[in-house]
Amino acid sequence: MANIKSAEKRARQTVKRRARNMAGRSKLRTAIKSVVNAVEAGDKETAVAKLKAAGPIIDSAVNKGLIHRNKASRHKSALNARVKELSVG
Repeated sequence: MANIKSAEKRARQTVKRRARNMAGRSKLRTAIKSVVNAVEAGDKETAVAKLKAAGPIIDSAVNKGLIHRNKASRHKSALNARVKELSVG
């Protein structure tokens, strides 16, 4: 346990920040999984809708510093490719 007042405050801030980051990361993963599940189910309309909803969530994670912009780009590209493959195949 922290003995110094500033260290105690830092510990409180860290708990809040961690909770916020975990919630954001969970939201991001859920959005990605929802697109993947729709693609695996073969439901094109749902997959397109979920992809459209996942884009802003991924971008939001970048702006909040949860993930790097290259990782976000990689996720969006991969999801888009899977949805596109569903419509072609």
